[in-house]
Amino acid sequence: MAAPLVCTRFSDNYELKEELGKGAFSVVRKCIQKHTGLEFAAKIINTKKLSARDFQKLEREARICRKLQHPNIVRLHDSIQEELFHYLVFDLVTGGELFEDIVAREFYSEADASHCIQQILESVNHCHTNGVVHRDLKPENLLLASKVKGAAVKLADFGLAIEVQGDQQAWFGFAGTPGYLSPEVLKKEPYGKPVDIWACGVILYILLVGYPPFWDEDQHRLYAQIKAGAYDYPSPEWDTVTPDAKNLINQMLTVNPAKRVTASDALKHPWICYREKVASAVHRQETVDCLKKFNARRKLKGAILTTMLATRNFSSKYDVHGRSIITNKKGDGSQVKESTESNTTIEDDDVREDKKGTVDRSSTVIAKDAEDVRIVCPNKTFSQHSTNSCGSARKQEIVKITEQLIESINNADFEGYTKICDPHMTAFEPEALGNLLEGMEFHKFYFDHESVLTVLGKNRGINTTVLNPTVHLLGDDAACIAYIILVQYIDKQGVPRSHQYEETRVWHRRDNKWQNVHSHRSASVASTSAAFPPSGVGK
Repeated sequence: MAAPLVCTRFSDNYELKEELGKGAFSVVRKCIQKHTGLEFAAKIINTKKLSARDFQKLEREARICRKLQHPNIVRLHDSIQEELFHYLVFDLVTGGELFEDIVAREFYSEADASHCIQQILESVNHCHTNGVVHRDLKPENLLLASKVKGAAVKLADFGLAIEVQGDQQAWFGFAGTPGYLSPEVLKKEPYGKPVDIWACGVILYILLVGYPPFWDEDQHRLYAQIKAGAYDYPSPEWDTVTPDAKNLINQMLTVNPAKRVTASDALKHPWICYREKVASAVHRQETVDCLKKFNARRKLKGAILTTMLATRNFSSKYDVHGRSIITNKKGDGSQVKESTESNTTIEDDDVREDKKGTVDRSSTVIAKDAEDVRIVCPNKTFSQHSTNSCGSARKQEIVKITEQLIESINNADFEGYTKICDPHMTAFEPEALGNLLEGMEFHKFYFDHESVLTVLGKNRGINTTVLNPTVHLLGDDAACIAYIILVQYIDKQGVPRSHQYEETRVWHRRDNKWQNVHSHRSASVASTSAAFPPSGVGK
């Protein structure tokens, strides 16, 4: 590739066109190179909002991208620094995500999965050969060059990539996405190139059956599974996968990074080199069906997380997916592995060691750019702390008791609900047409009739998220909390749906026990669904 053209201003060489994406600090727009007429994608970073460390990361990303020239990597063509903005000019890739393309195909086989992972490994091998570790391999970063059938897979987003010398192993901080993190990163051990291979193993597993190898609704248990390498090949979906495919996955998902296969050796595996003879050519409809649900979940969760991070105003009681830790309910029969579907990228490379050699993770930064959302977290569990947290134990009490009340609603637990509510509580409910209600009979009706759960389908899973809780203390024994409720589910066609409404609750403490004495719920507002049953789940 010829050296990038030197110019004083971006507008000297490029003409900006329509917007392709937008973040808190950057925007991505299509642009046309004036002297060639070629189309590119320009990532425009508002440098006025960046810290000195952000500048270092930006320069690192540009430096890394400049030296990576491969048909399976999104190519950086230009990097231009102006007074207020920095422009990164990349290939304009128009084919969308690889995983979205797969579910739109009429035919998809094990051999197709082999071809996909081969291209991914080719890009990773090029990175590793050039001393680059990507650190954030995941479906969102696997794009297609165009919508033409057979278009090349392109690895994108090197915002977390680092440079290493040879097979250097060191602690570079937490970086990656929860379901794709390697055991050595979770164990806070030195790491290097093998972390990318582990992520490739997770991706290959998903490519073959449509769900990830590691999952648990509790993130601590999820990480315990990953550190132990505790995955399996359940029937019946894995019964039709060839032993060679499983063998390659086993070599990639080897807990000991020293024994994990390299990208170069993985490309020599028979399942890739001789796919015509080794890999099955039978259409995998079940995989496509599962992958549709997998895609729908991660897309919806990513959109919700983006909205929530933009507000930067939610309680520390929410997990890395941005949902309430205790208000999630999932149908028992769901085949979608929920905990690894988040496209949340975690980065914490500003680590410092104290005198005892332990890692200090005292800073919390939330940032969003046009390609993804990155969270720099203060501890290993990646819990998030509200930027306007009151620090009051009583306010945290109100948030906690509200979460317990919503959990009882989600679980259709009327007995638990009545223990938290005053027997004579008043409420304005949309279903009551604006009339003020008193007592529990109105609420009991919804607990006694699980028609809402039936409509949604228990097996498809329901997720409830509390957004932007704000607590006002009214003396020592009274408080008011306002928040937004967001309910998500997947319909029968595998399409993500959501429903949102606002709620206000008044709490009164009697005999050292908080009780809900009044609630007010807004009329429902559909965000991605045409209609939704009233009052959320089980109520």
